[in-house]
Amino acid sequence: MHILIIDDHPLYIRGIQALLFELDPMIVTSGAGSVEEGLALSKDIEFGLVLLDLKLPGMNDLDALRITKRRLDAIPVVVMSGNENPESIWRAVEMGAAGYIPKDTAQSLTVHALQTVLARGVYLPDDLFGSHPASDGRPLPGFSNRPYLSERQLAVLASLLQGKSNKVIANELQIAEGTVKNHLWSIYQVMGVNSRLQAMAKAHALGLVQAFKYSH
Repeated sequence: MHILIIDDHPLYIRGIQALLFELDPMIVTSGAGSVEEGLALSKDIEFGLVLLDLKLPGMNDLDALRITKRRLDAIPVVVMSGNENPESIWRAVEMGAAGYIPKDTAQSLTVHALQTVLARGVYLPDDLFGSHPASDGRPLPGFSNRPYLSERQLAVLASLLQGKSNKVIANELQIAEGTVKNHLWSIYQVMGVNSRLQAMAKAHALGLVQAFKYSH
């Protein structure tokens, strides 16, 4: 896998590169100091994952994520930021971030977080879930038995947890975009949620993301 790290602090980039190399020496990484530089690299390199800082020169609030997702919609983007405001984290998730790793996370936990996202899982801070309603309280059926989700619905849910748009999911699964919406509606009903954000939150809070083996 080739990973793009976008951060304006070269020392931080090198630190993450070192951690990733320890996790898997086969991982290739490229660093960029700005979104523009990262997008320029993406024209010649096929990245499998983007690790993105939010506080970048010339960028306000969540502009970096918005621009990156718009240009690299099919690639999972995980935010690594010093901003731990729960509202900002939830907004990032709602915009399509496939995870959020606070920069001051302890190194052992950062390693765990990186392992999770490398396996196409979703990492969100554990203390986040008291700050946003994850569901309407309806119980989720036992996931190990998967009694209410078809294989196609599971594939759609896995893609949703990677922050992929309906259009990208439709293209990858070779189904109509309207069919994706229908599957999502069914998934929401089963999980007892009303939105992508709530589905991601509940899946993470219940540890369901570990049940998926994401395809690249």
